[in-house]
Amino acid sequence: MQLYDFAGALPGQQTVEINGDGRVLMPGMSDVHVHLVGNANTFVDLLGESESLLAANTLAEAGRMLLRGFTSVRDMAGDTAGLKKAIDRGSFPGPRIYPCQAAISQTAGHGDFGFVYDTPSALGGNQSRAEDIGFMRVADGPERMLAAVREQLKKGASQIKIMVGGGAASMYDPLYTLQFTPEELRAGVRAAEDYGTYVATHVYTDAGIRRAVEAGVKSIEHGHLASEETVAMLAERDVWLSMQPFAEADHHYPDPDRADKNRQICNGTDQVYGWAKAHGVKVAFGTDLLLEPQAAPLQSTMVTRLADFYTNIEALKMVTSGNAELLHMAGERDPYRHAKLGVIAEGAWADVLLVDGDPTADLSVLGDPAKNLVAIVKDGKVFKNAL
Repeated sequence: MQLYDFAGALPGQQTVEINGDGRVLMPGMSDVHVHLVGNANTFVDLLGESESLLAANTLAEAGRMLLRGFTSVRDMAGDTAGLKKAIDRGSFPGPRIYPCQAAISQTAGHGDFGFVYDTPSALGGNQSRAEDIGFMRVADGPERMLAAVREQLKKGASQIKIMVGGGAASMYDPLYTLQFTPEELRAGVRAAEDYGTYVATHVYTDAGIRRAVEAGVKSIEHGHLASEETVAMLAERDVWLSMQPFAEADHHYPDPDRADKNRQICNGTDQVYGWAKAHGVKVAFGTDLLLEPQAAPLQSTMVTRLADFYTNIEALKMVTSGNAELLHMAGERDPYRHAKLGVIAEGAWADVLLVDGDPTADLSVLGDPAKNLVAIVKDGKVFKNAL
C-alpha cells in the first residue's frame, strides 16, 4: 500500500494520510467467541468484586483487544450491551460488540455457578452471583427458557447463547452430559427466531450437537469431541462450527477432574478441523479465553495456530470476511448490518490493519501485534499509527 485516506481520523482534522510504504493492508480481524467480562476478570473477581470494577476491567481489555487488531467480536456470555453502547459512542476504544448477554444454562449445567449446597432457583432458592451480574441465567423448563431468551433480547442481545453440554470450566457437569431437553431447546430457538436472530450453543459431543441441530440451532460453539459423521452433518444442515484452536496450556485448572476435561477437549482439536475442512463445513474462528486475564494476549497466538490446519489465505479469510458472515447472521438484530464487515471495499465499515510483514506468506506476524500492526483503523478512526 502506498497511500490510504481515512476520513475523520483525528479531532479537528478531516483526513489523515498514512503512507504504508509497501506494507500489507488487510481488513480488521474478528473473534466470534470471546468473553469480555470473563476474559478481563478472574473467578474471584466475579464472585467478590463490585460491578463497577468488573466493567472497568472489561473496558480496559476491550481497548487492548482492539490494539491486537480485533475490530469486531461476538461476546458469548456477559453483560456487555452497555459497554457496546459506550464504545459505539466513542467514549472508550474497543471493538464492535455483538452481545449475547447472559448465557443460558439448566440447573447443574455448564453455566450453573451456584454452589452445590445452594437450593436451585427453580426450587425456591436464590440466584447465583453469576446471574446477579448478568453473566449467566439458569432456566429450567420451556416456559423459563422462553423468559430467559426474551430477557436477553430485551437487554440488547444480538444472538442467544445456550449451554447444551458439559464443559471444562464448570464444576458439576461431565463432558458427556446432555443439557436441556429437546422441548426446552426448541422453545429457546423459537423465541430467538421470533426476534429475527439465531441460537448458538456451547457443546462438545456428538449427542449434544445432534440435539442442538435438530432443535434449530445455527452455530455450534466448540464441537471438539464430534465424530466425522456429525461434522459432515453440519455441512449438510448448513450449520456453523465456531471452533477454537485450543492447546492444553491455554487454560489452567486446579483440580484433576477439570484438567482432564480440558485435556480431552484439546486432544480432539486436530481431527475435527481436518474433518470440517474435508466436508466443507462453515468454520469460524474464536478464542474462548476465560477467567485468566493474564492469558488474554493468547488471542493473537491462537490466530497463528490456524496455519496448522489451513493455508494462510484460508486462515486470513476466516478471521475477516468468513467470521463476518456469521456475525451478520443476526439479521435484524445485527447492530452493524448497514455495511459489510471483514472486507476492504467501498461502502464497507472502514476497519483496516497495516501489517509490517506479509501474513499471506507468514501468518505468525499477527502473533506480535504490538510490533507488527503498525496502524489500526476502526470505523475510519485511527487508533494506532506507529509510522
